[in-house]
Amino acid sequence: MSNDEFTRLRDEIIRVGHNAVRNAQKENLKMGIPNVYSRNGKLYYELPSGEITSETPDIYKNCDDLS
Repeated sequence: MSNDEFTRLRDEIIRVGHNAVRNAQKENLKMGIPNVYSRNGKLYYELPSGEITSETPDIYKNCDDLS
């Protein structure tokens, strides 16, 4: 595989991955499930209302790995 072919394949894999993540995030919010992000080791939640908070939503409070 040439460098150009490798670069095109890599870019396509990244594009497909980004689209899949965006679609999953939209679907989560539609189902009322907050999206979880980490910045500098701190968790943030995007609520279905669009609000961003660092307070753990009730749906995640029983998840030991996230608290």
